[in-house]
Amino acid sequence: MRQVLIIGSGFIGQRLGQALREEGFSVALSSRHRPKGRWAGDWLGLDASRPGAIAEAVGTTGAHAVVLVHGPSDITGCENAPETAMATHAGIATRLCQEAPTVRKVLISTDNVFDGQDTCYDESRVPSPANAYGRAKLAAERVLLAADPSALIVRTSLVYGYEPRGPGRGWRNFFMVVADTVSSGQTVQAPVDHWNTPILVDDAAAVLTRLIPGGPSGVLHLAGPDRVSRFEWGRLIAESLGQDPNLVRPVERAAGRYSCRPANACLRSLRLHHLPELSGLSISGLAAGAARLGPLLDVPPR
Repeated sequence: MRQVLIIGSGFIGQRLGQALREEGFSVALSSRHRPKGRWAGDWLGLDASRPGAIAEAVGTTGAHAVVLVHGPSDITGCENAPETAMATHAGIATRLCQEAPTVRKVLISTDNVFDGQDTCYDESRVPSPANAYGRAKLAAERVLLAADPSALIVRTSLVYGYEPRGPGRGWRNFFMVVADTVSSGQTVQAPVDHWNTPILVDDAAAVLTRLIPGGPSGVLHLAGPDRVSRFEWGRLIAESLGQDPNLVRPVERAAGRYSCRPANACLRSLRLHHLPELSGLSISGLAAGAARLGPLLDVPPR
């Protein structure tokens, strides 16, 4: 199982594709628009909502595995257009099952399938989505597992990492937003009452590269070891780059773009560390992750 088709060519899709290629897989990224960033591998223009498009893409690439990591992933945007979010996430999952029933199916899902009333959630917890994005992802999960019990659902919690700067990049992950803002001497607001278990994208990609070829099925949680508020994490990011942590200003979650997120978007896994496929892999804590990213940013200390 060495041919992989990734539907979605954003931040996670590109890093996962790179990790798979480094391990000798043949990888094609697919999306409606050509990916922005450093992707140098095969790319396939694909509107996965079009009838027959997924079947054509699988035939063209010879894919043995298909990974769904497509958008829309703007949680606030999904809240404003819930029908579109549901039609895209659940609809594309349905088309994958109909048009490529025999391929290995992997869905990258979200911590937003939980309501955030508890401090942390493992795979045994019954989902209760916090928002439209969570409802759409949960519907996609259920479509895949009902049609193919061997499918793998990987729920992640706030994936972060290096993203190139440049015009037209849109909203980037929280680490990069904080790093770029404080390094320019500006303030950035971060909620004191929004908690996550962030995972470095390189670690997430390394784990997924081991799991995609086959083996585990069902639901798996993939998150970092540290539970932290966005405010605390923002200060850690600033300090790791030698910048003034007081540039990270505390706000309430309800005051801005995080208002529709669950208060506790934190995951832990009952399964992850018992999988033989992951022997020898480790997941960085936030301090170690910041140390790994620092040299990529070239930020002069204050």
